[in-house]
Amino acid sequence: MDGLFRRKPLALLLASLFALTPLSLAERVIESESLNPCQADSRFSATLFNVAFTPNNNSLSFNINGVSDISGNVTAELLFIVYGYNAYHQTINPCTSTELSGLCPMNEGQIQIQSANTQIDASVVKNIPGIAYTVPDLDAKIQIYINMTDSGESVACVEAELSNGKTVYQKAVSWTTAVIAGIALITSAVTSGLGHSNTAAHVAANALSLFGYFQAQAFIGMSAVPLPPIVQSWTQNFQWSMGIIRVGFLQDLALWYQRSTGGTPSQILSELSTVSVEVEKRSLEVTERLARRGAGALMPKALNAAGNLVRRGAEVLLPRTNSQAPIQVGGSAVLVKGIDRVGFRAGIELTNIFLTGYIFFVIFIIFTLLGLFIFKGVCVLLARAGKIKVDTFQDFRNGWTTVVKGILYRIILIGFPQMVVLCFWELTVRDSSAEVVLAVFTIFAMIAILGWASSKVIRIAQRSITMHQNPAYILYSDPVSLNKWGFLYVQFKATAYYFIVPLLVYILIKGMFIGLSQSSGTVQAIALVLLEAAILIAVSILRPYMDKKVNAFNIAIAAANFISAIFLLIFSDVFNQPGIVTGVIGVVFFIFNAAFATVLLVLVLVSSIYAIASKNPDTRYQPMRDDRGSFIKSQTQLGNTELDALGATARGDKAGYYGKPRLEDDDESFSSQSDRPKAEGGPYAPPPTTYGNAPRSPINASVPMFPGNGGSRHGPPSYGGDRTESLRSDASRYRNQNNTSPWQRGAGYDH
Repeated sequence: MDGLFRRKPLALLLASLFALTPLSLAERVIESESLNPCQADSRFSATLFNVAFTPNNNSLSFNINGVSDISGNVTAELLFIVYGYNAYHQTINPCTSTELSGLCPMNEGQIQIQSANTQIDASVVKNIPGIAYTVPDLDAKIQIYINMTDSGESVACVEAELSNGKTVYQKAVSWTTAVIAGIALITSAVTSGLGHSNTAAHVAANALSLFGYFQAQAFIGMSAVPLPPIVQSWTQNFQWSMGIIRVGFLQDLALWYQRSTGGTPSQILSELSTVSVEVEKRSLEVTERLARRGAGALMPKALNAAGNLVRRGAEVLLPRTNSQAPIQVGGSAVLVKGIDRVGFRAGIELTNIFLTGYIFFVIFIIFTLLGLFIFKGVCVLLARAGKIKVDTFQDFRNGWTTVVKGILYRIILIGFPQMVVLCFWELTVRDSSAEVVLAVFTIFAMIAILGWASSKVIRIAQRSITMHQNPAYILYSDPVSLNKWGFLYVQFKATAYYFIVPLLVYILIKGMFIGLSQSSGTVQAIALVLLEAAILIAVSILRPYMDKKVNAFNIAIAAANFISAIFLLIFSDVFNQPGIVTGVIGVVFFIFNAAFATVLLVLVLVSSIYAIASKNPDTRYQPMRDDRGSFIKSQTQLGNTELDALGATARGDKAGYYGKPRLEDDDESFSSQSDRPKAEGGPYAPPPTTYGNAPRSPINASVPMFPGNGGSRHGPPSYGGDRTESLRSDASRYRNQNNTSPWQRGAGYDH
């Protein structure tokens, strides 16, 4: 069959097609490494296809191995599609072309063609515009339909994706975004330990919002909507936030676990030499429409047959477990989309995607705990050796078990979007029975934990409103509960303590649509538009975050997510727009989100650097309007006096501060008694050593509760009878003589 193809005509044909594209690379190379079937039952297939055109030396090299089952006279119909636009169409009859006469008639058999370097005429090279070598992630391909001359039936269709080697999917981008987000979270923890609580709260809130934006970008990449190449590559940069990271030995571990639990691993990556995998860029219906639009009425019978075969190929599924499986579009070609597309581009076997994300979530928890244990040990050793001040990180050292539990809750909150998508998706693909059980247990446990924590916050706030007409009073006055449950409400203003509930519901519903609706990208796109619009309206109207800066930061993120969802809806082809519109919108999507992400990263990085470098970073931020700092007490700053016990009684503590914390007003808690400071000699007796003290709150207690402008504040409520009046008079007399507690000053007891 080698004689069927003459190198010179083939080289001219390939070079002409490459010359038509307005796309290419900085090294000035246009190449293609795959020739994929584009219809079912294609009677021509290529097991190897490498073509590279280098205009610097006008050379074209190619290496093609394939099999042809076609016998008889044929015509070849060429379509060149760039950014969805049918840029070129030509019908070639080998029997009327002297250069392609070897294909008349076409015979069955093996095809092997190799060429080191074939020189191309300079007139062909100069027709390629310079921009072709700089635009990343080209959306360009060549389709060739082979039709029988007599009947017009399409017996084969192959397409070659063109690339210039440029892409916006870079490991440096992934590492940069991950490192900056991590630096911000670590900075907030360090500044909190150093006593700069206001700064820590702002940095942590912005870092979590930034992380949420990264996950929102990853959600778009995981959707089943056919995305332009540049959008696929951009969103792939953020898949680390979903745990989609390839590590060799973890892939082996996931493969072993799946086999040992009765699963059947996919082998797409291991069979790339015999199976062509096409990453879905445009829906099959769009491809069919473009083919019809390009050819017009020249070959209606052939195109009708091709369109029917393309549609029929879309209904052929690989035997995974359900309709979420990759689509088999030819005898040896597979089309991947959605979460499968993300995993394939990351180099992860499709049946290993869930376990990969799950393992990285567990690794994140383990390394966080190890870091905390090591930091605790180092602090204790340095304190004993006198290398650091006694009060440095003292609150963490004194109540580190409560801090650890609070950090675990925070990790669950950060990983919640990731696990919602992966766990619910696992329920549809069912890689193995054990993985399904793992997914069910994990997701419902996380929902239960976050649901319990949210209900706890609401009950505490409502009790505070009932007793003190202010939700901030109790929410911020107990360090144990603040360190444990504060991750759900410190980023919000006190009156918006409830906003964590709609936020969690939003994340849950959004993740369920991504995980459960992989068979319909249009449904996902519409759902995301509605959800992003709802959260944008809610954040813009309620402005629930702690101050104007944090509100502006989160409103901007919500607006960006809504705009991205609109773009996603356009990509789903629900508006039946021309392909060129989709291609242009893809470029706009990348430019918009790249610029926005850069601004967010700079803002978070600058605030993190300022928090570490400045001696008093709290001066950069205004005190909270809800006066949360006024309600916070640190046990290390309290005087161990009878007046403190009297104040605890007046506040409504059931057993005093050293007994059961007043916020734990019921026994139904995920908390253990280890969180509660122990006392000897009665409920009001102080602990014998500082290590028995309650953990210090991460917010500075030095802000006075009652500013000097004469503004009114609510003190403890009147319970009736002489007891309350006695407590107030005792407190007032004692304060005049010996006021040693900074928390008590201005706390409402001197009225």
